[in-house]
Parts: sequence; structure tokens; C-alpha cells
Amino acid sequence: MSAVEPRRVIATVCLSGTLEDKLAAAAAAGFDGVELFENDLVVSAASPAEIRQRCADLGLTIDLYQPFRDFEAVPPDVLRANLRRAERKFDVMEQLGVDLVLVCSTVSPDAVDDDELAAEQLRLLAERAAARGMRVAYEALAWGRFVNTYEHSWRIVRRADHPALGVCLDSFHVLSRGGDPALIRTIPGEKLFFLQLADAPQLDMDVLQWSRHHRLFPGQGAFDLPTFVGNVLSTGYRGPLSLEVFNDVFRQADPKPAALDAMRSLRLLEEQVGFPVAAPAPELSGHAFAELTVDEVAGAKLAETLAALGFERTGEHGSKPVQLWEQGGARVLLNAKAETPGTAVIGALAVETGDPSSSALRADAMHAPVLPRTRGPQEANLASVAAPDGTEVFFCSDSWLADFSGAGASPVPGLGITGIDHVALTQPFDHFDEAALFYRSVVGLRPEPIAEYAAPFGMVRTRGVVDPTGSVRIALTGTLVRRGEWAPAVRDPQHIAFACEDVLAAARALRERGAPVLRVPDNYYDDLDARLDLDRELLVQLRANSVLYDRDEHGEYLHVCTEILGSRIFFELVQRIGGYAGYGVPNAPVRMAAHRRQRLAADG
Repeated sequence: MSAVEPRRVIATVCLSGTLEDKLAAAAAAGFDGVELFENDLVVSAASPAEIRQRCADLGLTIDLYQPFRDFEAVPPDVLRANLRRAERKFDVMEQLGVDLVLVCSTVSPDAVDDDELAAEQLRLLAERAAARGMRVAYEALAWGRFVNTYEHSWRIVRRADHPALGVCLDSFHVLSRGGDPALIRTIPGEKLFFLQLADAPQLDMDVLQWSRHHRLFPGQGAFDLPTFVGNVLSTGYRGPLSLEVFNDVFRQADPKPAALDAMRSLRLLEEQVGFPVAAPAPELSGHAFAELTVDEVAGAKLAETLAALGFERTGEHGSKPVQLWEQGGARVLLNAKAETPGTAVIGALAVETGDPSSSALRADAMHAPVLPRTRGPQEANLASVAAPDGTEVFFCSDSWLADFSGAGASPVPGLGITGIDHVALTQPFDHFDEAALFYRSVVGLRPEPIAEYAAPFGMVRTRGVVDPTGSVRIALTGTLVRRGEWAPAVRDPQHIAFACEDVLAAARALRERGAPVLRVPDNYYDDLDARLDLDRELLVQLRANSVLYDRDEHGEYLHVCTEILGSRIFFELVQRIGGYAGYGVPNAPVRMAAHRRQRLAADG
């Protein structure tokens, strides 16, 4: 692979706001150019010449003007009207300073199924374009009336045989129809005029609706974009890598972080196809700590619960109001910097790496710069970056432990907790896909399949991100729509799940200690018995200790939860048996309803 990085382009349709907003966001994210979507120009008060100057001032080129629809294979009177329309668009393109127009395969009822006629008319359009120093990129829409595959569009372009006519390849239009991207290698690189990229979840729905509402940035969906792009580059194509993503969420979100997310997706894709982007993410060895931001009242409740769980308060930070609690390899920090009463939120998490500096350099290359941080002269120099939801993510070895002085002995024996199994973070509606991409590209975690389930207050989506060894797990959860003020008493819960050697024994000890264990209703265990036909004594023990249970073809999962502590935090003890690698998703609605009852009872 060439060491020369490709030009990076983004379609204005990907972003929210006015055209001026979109251009500013694209430039700030580091894009080289834009595809100018016609609708964005039409609604702008700026003239094409002013837009051209604005792009130049921002360091952006305009690489493509689009879309030009329903041109080819039409009767003579329609062709005349189409050519007149094209000349007016060429006038606009001259003022914009762009020399490439995208022509989509027709969906017009006036068109006929005649490749020879389509080629003849596209050649005529290319002649008109060439006379003005312009070119035409012909794209097969996945829902095109007659031309809906790239192989078909290439046959027509080849038949037209004009130097100003080439093919535009769009990954969505190819991969959504199950097309074979290997055949792209048969197209000469000089006839591939433009490359548009979009990922998407695997959905069984009308392809037009799928395209208009559910495209994603590369790395956020299910398409094999590295193979697709690799086939394109093998032809000798050296044009830009351009994002064209239609997505309802992105087109409502703040364009600046959305553009950064888009750039991060391209950087990851470039890395996957062999461009030198950054050093690989260093291998991780586990969760170093999870930090809870608390106020005085919630901090006292959390400290009491940690003590009941058998954690020992082993240190106080030398310069900050932060306590260190430990058991086995699990470490929790309580940072008493919150001022709002009842605050308890996961403010930071840390992953252990043998090379924190390389992790920080990779994060910067993936457009997640290290956050500024104040520290004392003898304190560890910890690097952290901000996840999309604002959570700080630290990269560290064990040197940070020296910042804490001894604090005292554990009041009760431990419960066999060996470490942090996973951290669960509820994501804002706008950031679910962005968060998965962040942890994949910046931290080096692998996204797991998305699961959706019906919860008491609507549909919930969840997705794990995990390192190759399974030592670092983060569970991302979000509702499919925003909630209003009617939402449940437990808003956006978060939790820390501790790995435990024997959850049943731990649950019995918690009950004896009077710990705030979440009460699970008997109906759950009656249903569990009906579904799984568990050993009778196991079922009795699960019921008596409010332990939840799940199993799959690989193993079993036992977990017990505390009540909500402070505003939105709870703890969970989990035991994985065999090869179980999930998070007990079937039990989530039971837990959510139980937390709702607990919080309403406490508030009442």
C-alpha cells in the first residue's frame, strides 16, 4: 500500500444544519473536501460563487456536485428537457468550481429498458460536460428502475465509451443488494471517477428506506467495507474516499462532533486497508479502575455498600478528594467533587496497558486528543481522553497507585470478587453508534452484535465492546427514542459489574449483612423454571437470594444486583461459567422494573 494518504471527503448530506454549518464542521474535523448536495445549495442564501470562496477560505475543495436524476433512456422530448436541465447545472458547477457531477440511474416512468439508448444519451451528456471541462460519474442506485447494480452501470459506461463518462461506486448500493465486490477489480481504475462509502446495520426492509434512514459511518455497521475498498484500490483508483451517509440521527445531531466521528471512521477504515494511520492499539490487560463522581451524601452510601461488598478503603489521594477501594483486582475510586445532591455517576474508567504513551498517541491519531490535566509534582502522569458521552477514559499502568496513601482495614471479609468484569454505560440517543466506533478505533475494543429488547418503558438497544482477550468489557446501552419528563424514576442507569468466584455464596453473605440487594419477584423464578427446567436446589437458592440466571450454548451466567445508589448507580456481582460471554440481557427488563419499584418506594 502506498504511504500517501488518500484525500478525505464528506457529503454535506451527512451533517445537520445550514450549508455554512456543514462546511465549518467538515473543515474543523480535517476533511479535504466535500460532496455538495444540491438541496443544501438550493436552501442557502449564498451564491455558488460565494460558496466556492467560503470553501476555499476553509481549505476545502468541492469534489462532486450531486445528484442529477432521471436522465437516461428517455424519449426525445424528455431528453431535450434533460439536456437543458443539465446545462443549467453545468452553469452552477462552473461558479462552484467543481468539475464532476453525479448522475443516478433512472427511476423515471418515462425511461425504457434499453442499454444502447442509455449509453447513447449518457455519451451525449458526457460530450456536453467535456465541452465545459467537466466529467460525469454514473451511479447505479440499488432501487434503480432498470440499472441497479454496478456491473450493469459499468456495461453502459463501457458501451458509451467517452473519456468524460465514468462510474461512481457507492458501497451501500453494492453491498445492500449482496453484490460481489470482487468484480470491481475488472473495472479500469481510470474509469472509476468517484467512490462513496457508507456502512449500515443488516436489516430486512425496503432498500430505499434502508438507505435513506439507516446508513452509518464505516465501522459502525455490518458491511465488509475493508474488502470493498481494497477491491476498489486494487484497480489503481486514487481518488478521494468520500462518505455519503443518510441517517436520521446524524442529520439532527450537532454537526461538529458528527464530523469528527465521520473522520474517525475514515481513519479506522484507512488503517484496515493498509494506509499508515497510527500504531496498533496496545494490548490491554484489564480494567485498572472505575471512578464514581459523587457528592457527600451519595458518596457515604456508596462507601457503605462497597464495605458491605467486602471492599477495603486502601487509600486517599494526596491532592484530590478521592478514595481508593479495593478487593482482589477490582478497584473503585470515589471522587467527591460533585456539588449536586444525590449525584453518583461513572465519571471515568481506566484500562490497563503496558504502553500508555502509545495508547495516547493512537487516540490523538484517531481524533481523540488527550485531555488537559492538573497534577502534583510527584503524581503519576495519567493520559485520558473523552468518550462521546463525556466519560473520561484513562490509559495507565499501575504507577497511579502510588498517588494514594494507606487508609485502613476492611470491616468485613471479601466476597470472592476478583476484578471488574464490565462497566455498563447508558448512552445518549445521539451517541450510541458513535460510542461503539470510539471504543473500537481509539481503545482497540471489538464491537459485539447489537441486541434489542422490550423493556418496561420502551425498546432498549445494547452492544458490548470487548478486547480480544475478554479482559476489558464495556456494555453500551441506549433507548431507541428520547424519553420525556414522564420517564421512570431511574434515569440513564449505569453500573459496575464485579467478577465473583461464587455469586450464590456472595448473595447469601450480602443478605446476612443487610446490604441493599435488589429484590427480584417470584414471577421471574416461576418463569425461569418453566423455560429452563433448572436443578430444583439451584432454583431454590436463586430465588432465596434474588440471583438472576442466564445460559446459552457456551455456558451459564449468575448475577445479583444492588439497589440504585445515589442518582443512577448500582453494583452487580457476576459469575461466568464455561464460555458464556454475554451480559444477561434477557434479565434486563426484570432488573429495570425492580429498580423502578425500589426507587418509587424510596421516594414515597
